[in-house]
Amino acid sequence: MNFEEYLQNNPIEVDTFHPFYQEALNYTLKGKAKRFRPQLLLSVVEAKNPLLLPSAMPIALALEMFHTYSLIHDDLPLMDDASLRRGRETLHKKYDELTAVLVGDALNTHAFYLISTAPLSSDVKVSLITLLSQAGGVEGMVNGQIIDCYFEKKQLSLEELKQLHLNKTAKLIAAALEMGGVIVNLPKQELEKLKDFGLKLGLLFQIQDDIIDEVWSDTKALKTTQADENKNSFVKLLGIEKAKESANSLAKELELELQHLDPQISQALQTLLKKYFYRHKGQ
Repeated sequence: MNFEEYLQNNPIEVDTFHPFYQEALNYTLKGKAKRFRPQLLLSVVEAKNPLLLPSAMPIALALEMFHTYSLIHDDLPLMDDASLRRGRETLHKKYDELTAVLVGDALNTHAFYLISTAPLSSDVKVSLITLLSQAGGVEGMVNGQIIDCYFEKKQLSLEELKQLHLNKTAKLIAAALEMGGVIVNLPKQELEKLKDFGLKLGLLFQIQDDIIDEVWSDTKALKTTQADENKNSFVKLLGIEKAKESANSLAKELELELQHLDPQISQALQTLLKKYFYRHKGQ
């Protein structure tokens, strides 16, 4: 069973008489999506110990839930006020803003429940919880998000913009790789390599997203584009052509760095990432 099948076959179920709470919990989660973060995690596990894939599936789902919570909140009127996500109405448009806030909260919390009840050793689960909470919490994604919102209409330097998105985007992508490495018990040195690679990969993803937001339609992107006109972006700071040059340069750098990772992981990630390295070109 691949991850998409696992996700679709394991909906969140809740004992409630609320008319649409359970439906709302699964609404954004099950929309059309790349599932990039869980795929990173599972690629590492499959490369090193495929027998652990069934045990890793709940962790991959937890990671996808956590990422989905962040998207739901990011789309809210007080943030990006987006109307389209994953090819369908955003959650606050489908239902209401209160539902979107609480469903986001629920997915955040449920992600850690899934990790805590996964069929893995307690030590491994504690490490996974630590990685996800660090990447997504006080010094990670929330830090990036609050900087992003506070500095609307105030231009950041290139270094500040990179720092913003290392927190908001890159740390969770790096955590996905590290979590896969923890599940298969990689040595600390290999985990550090995965983290460094993941941070650069996350930065590439953000530059690409800024380019996509500028040049793709809502239909092609499956989400609201050109909605961040008041926020800082690599396109605004560098211009579209220099942003593309930066993405190309970083993609080439990552292709070279792949060769210095564990050989089995390198091969697995190369297979996954070949369709992502140059996605800003529409490839």
